[in-house]
Amino acid sequence: VNILKPYALEITFNNGIVKIIDLNKKVNSERFNRLKEHSLFYQVKVDAGTYGISWDEEIDISENELWNMEC
Repeated sequence: VNILKPYALEITFNNGIVKIIDLNKKVNSERFNRLKEHSLFYQVKVDAGTYGISWDEEIDISENELWNMEC
């Protein structure tokens, strides 16, 4: 996972496919609204075992959900 700008991520999957994920709409949802804090957003990391990405124990996105997000 690479941060391109606030709320935009470049995700490289295990199969080599790269997708740009725009989270602008998601940060307005209750689930992701804490990511409006840039200091938290920039803490994104790949989960152990590469099963998704997370910011803390409460905010994460599975690899399946990332794969199915519109680019």
